[in-house]
Amino acid sequence: MEHISDENNPNLTKPTNFQGCRKFGQEIKHNRRALSVINHNLVGAKAYPCVVNKRGLSQRNECIENKQLDPVHRPITRKFAAQISCTSQRHCPEETKKLKPSVPSSNEFGDCIFIDVEENKTSLDQPVPMFLEETEVVSEVEMEDIITEEPIVDIDGCDTKNPLAVVEYVEDLHAYYKNMEKFSCVSPNYMDQQSDVNEKMRAILIDWLIEVHDKFDLMGETLFLTVNLIDRFLSQQTVMRKKLQLVGLVAMLLACKYEEVSVPVVGDLILISDKAYSRKEVLEMERLMLNTLQFNMSFPTPYVFIKRFLKAAQSDKKLELLSFFLIELALVEYEMLKFQPSLLAAAAIYTAQCSLNGYKQWSKTCEWHSSYTEDQLLECSRLMVGFHEKAAIGKLTGVHRKYCTSKFGYTAKCEAAKFLLQTQQQP
Repeated sequence: MEHISDENNPNLTKPTNFQGCRKFGQEIKHNRRALSVINHNLVGAKAYPCVVNKRGLSQRNECIENKQLDPVHRPITRKFAAQISCTSQRHCPEETKKLKPSVPSSNEFGDCIFIDVEENKTSLDQPVPMFLEETEVVSEVEMEDIITEEPIVDIDGCDTKNPLAVVEYVEDLHAYYKNMEKFSCVSPNYMDQQSDVNEKMRAILIDWLIEVHDKFDLMGETLFLTVNLIDRFLSQQTVMRKKLQLVGLVAMLLACKYEEVSVPVVGDLILISDKAYSRKEVLEMERLMLNTLQFNMSFPTPYVFIKRFLKAAQSDKKLELLSFFLIELALVEYEMLKFQPSLLAAAAIYTAQCSLNGYKQWSKTCEWHSSYTEDQLLECSRLMVGFHEKAAIGKLTGVHRKYCTSKFGYTAKCEAAKFLLQTQQQP
């Protein structure tokens, strides 16, 4: 029986040439020689020539398992697969450095290089390289630092077109007030030199003047200047008990002349005192007070500071009313004379914020404009909390009655920040 060659066998299907004019039999022969070379030099030879996708380090072992063998090569046996896996684990990092998947090239095994079919696919679950993950972590930490760092707000930026806000030199004005406030302060023990007047009488006088101020519907600056004139005068002049109310009336008259547009006449003040003094006595006390104070009326009071600090706190009407309620309670108390006007203003706003929010709050903007930290305000603030708790009881309830009206939003009914006193008791 004659041997019929494969070329003349009609039952065999001849495959088309694979690249160029190379025949299928030649391609198989060429591949068999290449596989023998790999098996002979498996450990020391170059890695199997294929383009390797750059994958994450976590899929280093999966790059061999997912790679499909070209159909022209022989099937991989278990032994041969184990050898390829071992070799790829040793040489895979070198291959990923030397070979690029986008640049095909020729090699000693032929011109045909088989590229992984997953090369151009975008995988959603493909891991991110380690250097990218570390960069994202660092950037997140940096963003957190930027967010947690509280910026100082420009509180005057919205008033650049308001000529009454004097944005150009408002900082200079308050720097001047800060330097001058020490001259407006009096000794916290000045009552020791008074023989017929004590601190309780002072408290009764100021509590009454707060009601008079509200009845005449005077400006806020007038009340604070009135109290300042009384303390400065009493610290320099000895006064009899029966003349103490006259001192208060004349101080309010001078404050009205300095601050108000429409000033109450002397007769109105006499009527409000139930005609306890004559017109002549009022004018004589006015002359004595001005000469004693050497006509120095322009001293900063807590009012100029509290208005500035409320702006820094970006306050609403509720916070503003509660702050004034607390600071007017402090005006009545003689022991609060040891604090400077700016500290009283800052502590009132801080205490009001604690009362409304239920937690401690003092922003960097408030700290910047007031020059007081939260720790510096705690002593004064705790005293104000005590005054707030006792405002409705006792004999001196003028401030509480004033702020229990609808005109002042029933502010006096707000709960006091008692947790500030609890933190003081803790060791």
